[in-house]
Amino acid sequence: MNYKSVLALTFVGLLATSCGKKKQHDDIIVQETETPQPQAPIRMQDYKDIKDVQWLGKQYQIEVSRTACDSLAMVKDETGQQFVDNRIVLKVIRQDGSVFCTKTFTKAAFNACLDDDYRKTGILEGFVFDKAEGNHLFFAASVCHPQTDEYIPMVVTLSNFAEVGISKDQQME
Repeated sequence: MNYKSVLALTFVGLLATSCGKKKQHDDIIVQETETPQPQAPIRMQDYKDIKDVQWLGKQYQIEVSRTACDSLAMVKDETGQQFVDNRIVLKVIRQDGSVFCTKTFTKAAFNACLDDDYRKTGILEGFVFDKAEGNHLFFAASVCHPQTDEYIPMVVTLSNFAEVGISKDQQME
């Protein structure tokens, strides 16, 4: 065989193998993402609301204060992020400045309305005055999963004898 024949056969052989099937890879390439690391415990902003209310023919001032409370057990979300639970203080003040009653609420006060998940991973978030009707003041309260729209709505009543009632809000469901 001459030099040109060998070169031609080599070229044909290379051409034939390069036109064949390309090798398939079963490798899946996935970009690495960093899992967010939990920060320091997250606290809700303190909140205070004062409303003047006409109740049982007299003027009252209702004060609701929410503060993050380090002495309560913290809750964690699915990423391990910790959240500080809240304490709410309700104060009802007569027109002469004397205090009719002061009540302090934590998530534990609402246990009967919560399932195990909210007892473990929820925080006491909201507490607002709703209305005065008959011999009761009505408040809306909520325990939520932090930084979500998921919450359990509740109704808190305060009687003219300073008796507190707590129930799940059936109208919100």
